[in-house]
Amino acid sequence: MFGPRESNPHLEQARLLTRRHFLKHSPMTLGAFAAACMGADSLASPAAAASPMAPKLPMIPARAKHVIYLHMVGSPPQQDLFDYKPVLNQYHLKECPKEMLEGRKFAFIKGVPKLLGSFQKFRQHGRGGAWVSDLLPHIASVSDELCFIKSMKTDQFNHAPAQLLLLTGNQNFGGASFGAWATYGLGTLNQNLPGFVVLASGGNQPDGGKNLWGSSFLPSVYQGVLCRGEGDPILATSNPAGMDRDTRRKSLDALAALNQREHARDGDPETLARMDQYELAFRMQMSVPGVMDISKEAPATLEAYGAQPGKASFANNCLLARRLVESGVRFVQVFDWGWDIHGTGSGDDLQTQLPKKCREMDRPVAALIKDLKQRGLLDDTLVVWGGEFGRTPMNEARNGSKMFGRDHHPDCFTMFLAGGGTKPGISHGVTDDLGYSVVQDPVTVRDLQATMLHQLGIDPHRFSYPSQGLNVRFIGPENKPRVVTEILT
Repeated sequence: MFGPRESNPHLEQARLLTRRHFLKHSPMTLGAFAAACMGADSLASPAAAASPMAPKLPMIPARAKHVIYLHMVGSPPQQDLFDYKPVLNQYHLKECPKEMLEGRKFAFIKGVPKLLGSFQKFRQHGRGGAWVSDLLPHIASVSDELCFIKSMKTDQFNHAPAQLLLLTGNQNFGGASFGAWATYGLGTLNQNLPGFVVLASGGNQPDGGKNLWGSSFLPSVYQGVLCRGEGDPILATSNPAGMDRDTRRKSLDALAALNQREHARDGDPETLARMDQYELAFRMQMSVPGVMDISKEAPATLEAYGAQPGKASFANNCLLARRLVESGVRFVQVFDWGWDIHGTGSGDDLQTQLPKKCREMDRPVAALIKDLKQRGLLDDTLVVWGGEFGRTPMNEARNGSKMFGRDHHPDCFTMFLAGGGTKPGISHGVTDDLGYSVVQDPVTVRDLQATMLHQLGIDPHRFSYPSQGLNVRFIGPENKPRVVTEILT
């Protein structure tokens, strides 16, 4: 017994348990009693006994095993890349009609702006006749492999909330990322590599920060692992100074024994997740450096991507994305900063910055599509390209700027998909003559999320995780999101 000044930490923890927590974990719940009555040998499923990252069977027939998500941070202007608007060009620098402005809010546009045509020339490409601007000749060459969605819509017009909604299903901080949901639902195919890898270029991380690859309420083992383009690919995986691999193995074994005792006492699933992360880090010491070493690629492959070993770049990250899915990684998220084309200066305008970003992006994305197809990986790899929202057909002219740029616009934007059971060589959805509103086949961010999950073999409406008394879903609480079957084979 403990005296009045002493405390028992186990007793204190027991006192803090809620009724919901107790009933969920108690072996005497009605579910446990029913299972015992039915002669169940064990309440634990075989999957529960395995590693949380072990491959799991899909809920429904799957068309994709992997995802490579290429997110252009800041959002490219669709009118200058894929959504050709000759009528908009006719009204270049004419005042915007007042009916387009009534009741509307913009992030930065004030007063009556002028309409802004595109400075780029457009041509149709491939058997599908896709319109692509002259800024993207390499992507134009693979247009028959791409499924364009020109009618995307979101309800957020600032960067961080729009990125969070798109990639975590919640415009506020606290949602679990797409990659975390995918690895929670499916595990991964290589236990010596992370199931969810994040690569970033452009000099900055996205506005939504680490939340965009976090696990939130899901076990932390499912969060994304940020890899670096220079130095150690992953921080904190190298042995500390003075410790060799054998010594680290012994220290991990000792730590595992302590964590097993803690889990047996408290039953906290995060203890098991922590143990899995320690073990994965140990295995990654041997496997990650080889996968991340692009110098092993053939010179022709490096040339195709424009990749340079030893340097950090979007081109290198596209090549790494292929190497990672080829090695069994489930989900690769690639962020590229620098697409916020407002026209406040030469660093964010349509005539200087946009062509620069397109030169950096065009070649490696096309090379990735071709490389995946050549290696037989495109069929079961879903490639996604896009930003978090669209851009206005009006010139922003913030603070009287003489440079040209476009403000944030949630009502329509373009994304494209490739592989993973999507229809190649098509364009889905139509916007009006000025590229201001969707007039045919709208696709919401929630619809896109449902479609991507469906292609991975996950039923988006039944797939959930219990958190704070709710069955939380990636697609949100409503049943409005739909699988866009029109773009699927």
